[in-house]
Amino acid sequence: MQWMIAQEMAWAEASCGKPSVLSELLATDFHGTSPKGTRYDRPTEVPTHDPSTLHSDCRLLDADVRFFGDNVAVVYGSESSGAVLPDSKHERRCLVWTDTWLKRKGKWQIIAVQDARVDCPPT
Repeated sequence: MQWMIAQEMAWAEASCGKPSVLSELLATDFHGTSPKGTRYDRPTEVPTHDPSTLHSDCRLLDADVRFFGDNVAVVYGSESSGAVLPDSKHERRCLVWTDTWLKRKGKWQIIAVQDARVDCPPT
């Protein structure tokens, strides 16, 4: 369980330029739904970040792991990051998400995600 949360944290921090864990984390048959409602498959390349698009202060706010048998887990979580807007103003962005994990051949991987952008809680 702690390992899954650590992987979720690493994914959340990737927008701030930290090394990506997606190549190992996402199953080959992965499918996701973005905050805008578009669906996407597993990236075929390790993401590279243009320094001008990097976010700041990327944080995993919470994560709760629930197991459904020995081979399925669902992680419910939230995260935040800071982004610079085209007018140079800074914006805090928050997501809530649900990630579905499956254990195959002894290896846990994410097979599906659903992300939703929400109002950030007051700090």
